Amino acid sequence: MGLYSEHIEPRLVSFACSSPAISKQRAKVVPQAEGVVLEVGFGSGHNLPFYDESKVSKLFALEPEMKIRKLAEKRVAESNLDIEYLDLPGEEIPLEDKSVDTVLVTFTMCTIPDLPKAVEGMARVLKPGGRMYFAEHGLAPDAGVVKWQNRLNGVWGCLGGGCNLNRDIPAFITGNGFQMDHLEADYAKGTPKFAGYIYAGSAKAA
Repeated sequence: MGLYSEHIEPRLVSFACSSPAISKQRAKVVPQAEGVVLEVGFGSGHNLPFYDESKVSKLFALEPEMKIRKLAEKRVAESNLDIEYLDLPGEEIPLEDKSVDTVLVTFTMCTIPDLPKAVEGMARVLKPGGRMYFAEHGLAPDAGVVKWQNRLNGVWGCLGGGCNLNRDIPAFITGNGFQMDHLEADYAKGTPKFAGYIYAGSAKAA
């Protein structure tokens, strides 16, 4: 563990995830969460201000990295939600089958090493009629942008906690246990195109 990975990287990632363009996406999807919620990749708690607290009875915050959790302490303290941390990574969701009403995942799928396994787990824990709500950056539709995504992906991942620029997010969702309900996709204003193509929407377990 070095100085960068222990102290600089978590703060850098947290700062990037609080940009106005990213916050705009959070504002679209987070208020839709209801009932018992599993947030995969809770991170430093950037979604907390966007929850409709009147609709959420319990929030399971899946975040195994203690150095990231520490950055969330102030936001957690200010929230009125009933929050319970889950320690395992996204590939090993420690909840019973069909036990949550909502899965929320925002700007996290880019970093999960075994994303297919993680998405299958998200489908497993959803109750019948439940929904996954998501906002993620990923593979762009333009060949010129994709070229740069592929070129920069390795370096970007080293600097940004394993973040991948070029994942086809809808394909990962629909190919691993979900049926898409709603999908919007476009470049976010104010962000470089290679890191700013955003997918946002909802899906139900297939």
